[in-house]
Amino acid sequence: MAGWNWPSDPYIQFGPISASLTALESEYGVEGSAVSAYVTGMATIRQNRSVAYLDYNATAPVRAAVVDAVAETMRVAGNPSSVHTAGREARRVVEVARAQVAALAGVRPRDVVFTSGGSEANNAVLKMTGAASLVVSAVEHDSVLAGAATSGLPVFRVGMTADGLIDFASLETALEQAPKPALVSVMLANNEAGMIQPVAEIAERAHAHGARCHTDAVQAAGKIPLDFKELGIDYMSLSAHKLGGPQGVGAIVLAPTAPLAPLVAGGGQELGRRSGTENVAGIAGFGVAAVEALAELGDMDRVAALRDRLEAGAVAAAPQARVIGRNTRRLPNTTCLMLPGVRGETQVMHFDLSGVCLSSGSACSSGKVKVSHVLTALGFSEGDAEASIRVSLGHATTEADIDRFLDAWHALVARQSARAQA
Repeated sequence: MAGWNWPSDPYIQFGPISASLTALESEYGVEGSAVSAYVTGMATIRQNRSVAYLDYNATAPVRAAVVDAVAETMRVAGNPSSVHTAGREARRVVEVARAQVAALAGVRPRDVVFTSGGSEANNAVLKMTGAASLVVSAVEHDSVLAGAATSGLPVFRVGMTADGLIDFASLETALEQAPKPALVSVMLANNEAGMIQPVAEIAERAHAHGARCHTDAVQAAGKIPLDFKELGIDYMSLSAHKLGGPQGVGAIVLAPTAPLAPLVAGGGQELGRRSGTENVAGIAGFGVAAVEALAELGDMDRVAALRDRLEAGAVAAAPQARVIGRNTRRLPNTTCLMLPGVRGETQVMHFDLSGVCLSSGSACSSGKVKVSHVLTALGFSEGDAEASIRVSLGHATTEADIDRFLDAWHALVARQSARAQA
């Protein structure tokens, strides 16, 4: 079909999602191939180029200034480890960006170590800081849970309250049982439902047991203020593309006395803490995104108002729907909606056909469709967890985007109601 990139489109390429397309026939009563119906609908959307992008927690649209910075940097030759003029210019670009990212986290530039992204940052901290054991929450990003599982260290998983916050009794038990020195890893804000953890208190408790503390702040950066020292942590992970920067670049922020051996060995770049020639263009874009995200923190009040309007409209149209973590302090841009009886991937495809981009759970799992470990950790059944979607807003979200979401939501609820009455 003209305009359709077959088979590279992720909905078709990945087996689990491709298989789930057959659900369209039973859900929507379409005739013929469900895949063909989806292809036809998506081709129409692509021709119209009218899409409400509400998936900022998966990746934020790249900022125009970032595109310019990356393009300009890529036109200039130079390895930042070289001592000639071109090398020194590349080094200058890296160090300017390091200072910009440091300002976002409230630390010194030398405390920032650039990586290939948040997943590498998380794995490096888990595996290369000399810990004898790991204590992680049950709602961590997959890179933390999988990183811990492959670390070769004893892993103690901490339970959550029904509100999605760390269970301090469970944390104390884990800290008492974990071989010392332990490393505690608890995300600052959850990527699926947005709950903000009391990381400063968690770090205090960890230090009381002689443990170090790491927080994955990938989702929090640019949405709430970051203050590394105020949090009292030893390590923090960041990722550029959640801020409107390029994909494939992130950072570890560490306290001056916190140890970090290189996960990647080689030429000793990043003060010996992460070898490999720096991704100069990506780092430049990261720096620009950090500057703009920090400057726009005040805009999060507007974003929160849009999020609240979306949630109110969704629940008004479907009283059976639930907003996960609604009574908990959350990121201003994030909502997790549960619509019992309609699978999350079916909802995602419905919204996609309606020109709205959003996710069911995390989008960092190579297209896999699976039950959210975050929601099951909060006590929801697998059936309820499968009926959830994540909507995440950002700096470019408009009232019209919320209107479009609500129009599609109303159609989805009406279809569900009609099927229930049939």
